[in-house]
Amino acid sequence: MPEVPLAIALGWATLLLVAGGLVLLRSQDALTRVLALDVLVSIVVILMVILSYLRSESYYIDVALTLALLAFAATLAAARYLSRGSIF
Repeated sequence: MPEVPLAIALGWATLLLVAGGLVLLRSQDALTRVLALDVLVSIVVILMVILSYLRSESYYIDVALTLALLAFAATLAAARYLSRGSIF
């Protein structure tokens, strides 16, 4: 098992998660918040896939795919709401 690349990937993902959280907390614009939240969800999906590899469990990938699909739909809904004023 490649321990060094996994440790580097986990370290970078954790660092990016903290940086994305700071961007989310410090942002003033609603579109910036939506984008930061979408990036945070993508990083969590990456962490779930790494966790799936480390523990040799496939259901973490199912959770990651479901989370990615929900984040995509939520981002589309938020963008449409912010641009038009309604979702539909």
